[in-house]
Amino acid sequence: MAEMAVDSEFGCGFMGGIFQRRSYWPRKTSVRLLPSTEHSKRQRSSSVESACKASNLANKSPPKPNEQSAKNSTLVHPKVSSTTSHKRVHGQRPSDAARSSTSSSTSSVQTKVPQSPDLGHERKLKREPTNNSSELTKMITDPQLLNESKALIRSTPSNAMLLGHLGNLKQTRPGKLLGNNSHNSTVRTVDYLSRNLREKSFMPNNPKNGFGKLGGNVVMGNIVRKNSDEFGQLRGLVNRLDPEAFKSKGNEAYKQGRFDEALALYDRAIALDSNKATYRCNKSAALIGLGRIMEAVFECKEAILIEPSYHRAHNRLANLYLRLGEAEKALHHYKHSGAYANSDDIAKAQAVQNHLSICTEARKLKEWNTLLKETKYAISSGADSAPQVYALHVEALLNLYRHEEAHATYQKGPNISIDSCTRLIGPAASAYIMMIETRVYLAAGRFEDAVAASQHAAKLDPSNKEVNIVVKRARAVKSARLSGNLLFKASKFSEAFVTYNEGLENDPYNAVLLCNRAACRSKLGQYEKAVEDCTTALNVRPSYSKARLRRADCNAKLERWEASVQDYEMLIRETPGDEEVGRALFEAQVQLKKQRGEDIKDLKFGSNLIFITSNERFRHFITSPGMSVVLFCNKSNHKQVLQVLEHVCKRFPSINFLKVEIEDHPYLANSEHVRSIPAFKIYKNGSRVKEIPGNDREMLESSVKLYSS
Repeated sequence: MAEMAVDSEFGCGFMGGIFQRRSYWPRKTSVRLLPSTEHSKRQRSSSVESACKASNLANKSPPKPNEQSAKNSTLVHPKVSSTTSHKRVHGQRPSDAARSSTSSSTSSVQTKVPQSPDLGHERKLKREPTNNSSELTKMITDPQLLNESKALIRSTPSNAMLLGHLGNLKQTRPGKLLGNNSHNSTVRTVDYLSRNLREKSFMPNNPKNGFGKLGGNVVMGNIVRKNSDEFGQLRGLVNRLDPEAFKSKGNEAYKQGRFDEALALYDRAIALDSNKATYRCNKSAALIGLGRIMEAVFECKEAILIEPSYHRAHNRLANLYLRLGEAEKALHHYKHSGAYANSDDIAKAQAVQNHLSICTEARKLKEWNTLLKETKYAISSGADSAPQVYALHVEALLNLYRHEEAHATYQKGPNISIDSCTRLIGPAASAYIMMIETRVYLAAGRFEDAVAASQHAAKLDPSNKEVNIVVKRARAVKSARLSGNLLFKASKFSEAFVTYNEGLENDPYNAVLLCNRAACRSKLGQYEKAVEDCTTALNVRPSYSKARLRRADCNAKLERWEASVQDYEMLIRETPGDEEVGRALFEAQVQLKKQRGEDIKDLKFGSNLIFITSNERFRHFITSPGMSVVLFCNKSNHKQVLQVLEHVCKRFPSINFLKVEIEDHPYLANSEHVRSIPAFKIYKNGSRVKEIPGNDREMLESSVKLYSS
């Protein structure tokens, strides 16, 4: 018996190889035992015996008789462990007891289940290879080792999911173990879960033949798993990864006008399945709702590449091409739209095609009025996002010297990047668009932007003569303005005049250079010539306030007071709080009255608040050309109203404000049909136009500004 002690080195090494492995499976709180059948017992017994025999045959020396006895004793020791583990149930956790109960089944292999604090991280497997069964025998007979081993789950080679190294055993498929020198036997838990999820549809609700309802108790051979929500979570994961679900949600968002949200949902559907034409086509619709026309074109093209006969995608792409002014491409895709083709849309495409043909011919002949008219027709016929059509329209306005309208039209045009235009209409056409943009910048005085745009146009089409001329013009104008300004600041007015003049040789109707040259002429005493330059600048840019102010000043120096007053009044309407302009207007008005022989005794700057003393004085002011504001009030208790009146007087110094106290002039209140006290009445050119309550300051200011313009 001493020679057959359990701590001696003996055994086939099979059981020791298995019991040193740890499992990836998360520890459960309870494990139910599935009663094993006699058939499974025989199968396990034969599998173990055959494995042991295969291992012994591999050894060079034959086993000794005492070693054979030790093997037989090892195979029957699990019966003893049943009693031992049963006695220790009361000292363990419920989960330990549940796992220990599985060791009571006879002729089984025991596998240690590790306890891990973090199931979300990958567990590291410890490899402690042995070639004997001594440790198994120790664990069975020694209570301390049994307690350290915690819970044991019963398994067999035919149904255990082996993770890690199995010594010289390799699992090739379920139910098979082969002897092998490889240490690479791993079964992926993810594959197992996916396979069970796919089997959900044909699994019966009632347990049968070892299978249970999905999400309930799942039995794998002799391993029983507790109720788990893993499969429920997987079902939720599958729903979250369903592209059709994202498409449906995107459709709902699109119908409610939430295009950004719809676009994001369609993108997620495409990320999951990029081979569905419907997702691309729906994404293009969301992009159209967001005004991103060029991106919508790309998505429609992608949809047609996936499904060439997709009629809806062809129809949507045709509509986009129509809006972009590509009439021929639009007609081509309308032919492939099937039932979605609309006769009205086809007629619009044909109309745009005809208008653009006329535009091309008019530009060659430099018939700018015809070009202007035909581009308007093309835009109204459906080409409302066509960059080339808008460029033609702007060019016509520039050549008709309507620079301000050209700039406004350019700003209203489609916001499409030049790179997108190049992909759509080619580099030559894109260079033409950049050339027109350069001219717009020059007319607006944005010379640095003009140079940058012209250089970009030259890169797109280096051999284009028109583009090269515009590049030269932009550089010359920029240089002239910069050099002229430096000379003007140095009081070198003659040299500055020459420099500005050189810039105007390249761009004769540039409003900025004309105004700057007028400043030089004014300093040189050439007021008449200065007025001419300012007038030319205002003809192309009517709202150019600097040129108007300079012209008003030159007319005043030429004692053309009426013309000067007109310009100053227009300026004061645009900037009613400008004290400098108000003072200049007052001086011009005084000189004009003197020139006409009128009384100027009571005229003082800032004294446009006039107290009415007679009916004749009242009639004189309200019937004079221009606008007057009259306050009808009592002598007392109207301090707040008087403050409102004084504030508005300062903001509009060119307007006469009259104060009528009804105690002294009741007949004026009756004749002017004053309904309430206090009240403001606005008169323009002798006519009563509006009555405003005395306490409404905002309405008074807005009305004065409106009627004075």
